[in-house]
Amino acid sequence: MLFELSMLPDTEKLSLREKLAYGLGDSAANLVGVTQATFLLFFYTDVFGISAHAAGTILLVSRVIDALSDPIVGMLADRTNTRWGRYRPWILWTAVPLAIALVLCYTTPDLGDTGKVIWAIATYNLLMIAYATNNIPYCALSGVMTSDTNERTNLASWRFLCAMGATLVVSMFTVDLVEIIGQGDAAFGYQGTMVVWGALAVLCFVATFALTRERVSPSPRQRSSLRQDLADLFHNGPWIALFALVALIYIQLALRSGSMLYYFRHYQEVPRLLTWVDNFGLFNGVGLVAVMVGVFLSNPLAKRFGKRATFQVCLLVSACLMASFALLPRDSIAGLFTLQILMQLVFGPTIPLLWSMMADVADYAEWKSGRRSTALAFASIVFGTKLGFGIGAWLNGELLQWSGYAANGEQPELALRTIKLLMSVYPAIALVIGFFVLFYYGIDRQLEHEIEHTLRQRRSEALEGQA
Repeated sequence: MLFELSMLPDTEKLSLREKLAYGLGDSAANLVGVTQATFLLFFYTDVFGISAHAAGTILLVSRVIDALSDPIVGMLADRTNTRWGRYRPWILWTAVPLAIALVLCYTTPDLGDTGKVIWAIATYNLLMIAYATNNIPYCALSGVMTSDTNERTNLASWRFLCAMGATLVVSMFTVDLVEIIGQGDAAFGYQGTMVVWGALAVLCFVATFALTRERVSPSPRQRSSLRQDLADLFHNGPWIALFALVALIYIQLALRSGSMLYYFRHYQEVPRLLTWVDNFGLFNGVGLVAVMVGVFLSNPLAKRFGKRATFQVCLLVSACLMASFALLPRDSIAGLFTLQILMQLVFGPTIPLLWSMMADVADYAEWKSGRRSTALAFASIVFGTKLGFGIGAWLNGELLQWSGYAANGEQPELALRTIKLLMSVYPAIALVIGFFVLFYYGIDRQLEHEIEHTLRQRRSEALEGQA
């Protein structure tokens, strides 16, 4: 069956139904992932009762340990052989365990200080392992649904529109849902909310498995070992640059998203604008709508200027707008939302481009070596996302602890200044560094087309040889 899938034309246009089905997988992933990036540090410090230092350290160490398992998951997925393909079965197999792990991570047993830390370490690592075994094959799937580089960017755009839709729901309504379910009991409210998000995630994952197809397979003559796959990776210059870029972007995301709830709880002095959603949810919702518009622009911009050039300009402008948040007065309304809309609009095109470039890196490796390891290429880049997120979350915790942050209490002036900088200047620095890193990413628009043409020709010749 796998060989029959590889016989399908890998450059055919994907149907809208299949693009949406693939996108639902990232909706599910964000129902899980956004809760970690946005709420987990706050949940640990202000609900479960763990110190900011301990919480930040848990998020860093656990992410690094978990990230080390990503290449193993990638290599196992690359070597999976079922009648449904290599990667789709993993999405189905891991859906329910991932939802259960999410609920456990936000469960608060009555334990002492040491017991709470042990529980947090155990449940967070369980969640990360379940997430890796689901998300790495899911990411790799985009690299084998089609080999057309423009179609991949379009697929990534649909994927992230669906992802942003889920992010919008989680960011806007989690706080209110916690209050509705918990009725004053925040611990129970968070646990019940995660049951809701986990159940929705399972339904989305099942749809992704059922309605997508794998079309690009390695050559039947390909022979490689784990050692060879890793050696190919570390001789792949674009992969090295992309790895560094991903780590920097996720340091920025962790710094900003992890500090945002603190920013609205303790720094901003804007009265509630709407009755049906708090300012934190409204701020995120408005930003995510702007991101979706930006995502739509990614494909035409990439076709016109190339992925790398588009990415660099968007990063630099986003960094300038992000740093400008530090200049806003605490009672600013117009400035707060204007900057959010502009920044997210400019940053939006980078999101699908990043994941489309991961597939291009896998193509580059096959073009150079004749060997393809799609899931390993994605897994190793996902390692960068987890490393970056871990470092960013750790920095959040350490800086809050250093500044004298008091959970559920009055904040000293140093803590307020630190929260403001964590929302603005510090994450902007990571984006500026990423701008310079992209100069070392060697796949420009011309090389993209050359690689695509060469690989298409090789696969055609391989199929003719099998006939």
